[in-house]
Amino acid sequence: MKLNKSVLIAFGLLILSASLYRTWPGRPFGFAPQMAMALFAGAMIKDKRWAFVLPLLSMFLSDALYQVLFINGLTDIQGFYTGQWVNYLLIGGVVLFGFLLKKITVLRVAGFSLAGSVLFFLASNFMVWFGGGGLGRPKTFDGLMMCYYDGIAFFRDYGLVKGFYGNLFIGDLFFCGVLFGTYYLIHRTILTPKHLLA
Repeated sequence: MKLNKSVLIAFGLLILSASLYRTWPGRPFGFAPQMAMALFAGAMIKDKRWAFVLPLLSMFLSDALYQVLFINGLTDIQGFYTGQWVNYLLIGGVVLFGFLLKKITVLRVAGFSLAGSVLFFLASNFMVWFGGGGLGRPKTFDGLMMCYYDGIAFFRDYGLVKGFYGNLFIGDLFFCGVLFGTYYLIHRTILTPKHLLA
């Protein structure tokens, strides 16, 4: 995908809408577009520098909005906090993972989406355990497993469906479907010359 004025405007709207959605009151934890944006950007944007801008700028803007809401007492979720750099690093890692998604098919996008969700979950909870955040689990293998269990319980208790563990996976699959599907439809119906569709 080449970056022209129309694409940049579309990216700007995507970044803005994703940032606003992430701070939407009552949104299920883990059900957000930033990871799907990272995978999409890594797979589809030819200029690799811009591939990092799309998800990271969206994340930064939503974090800034969260911080403003937090300062004004409108949310309990802090926008900027100690150790948050890890989330930005991991989103950058998903962009790199997206570079590997060369051939775009429904099954490959779904597979990469699920694999990216698993990698993000494992890496983010490892960093929580390693950095001593969360519940301060011991620095042992058992402590790491307890930290992973804490992460699973978080999604179970604050999920899209109460008692269901897969919000991160559902969100990433859903938003990957929206992004890749919309790109495919636009590319197929609007950007393809009419004589090729006949």
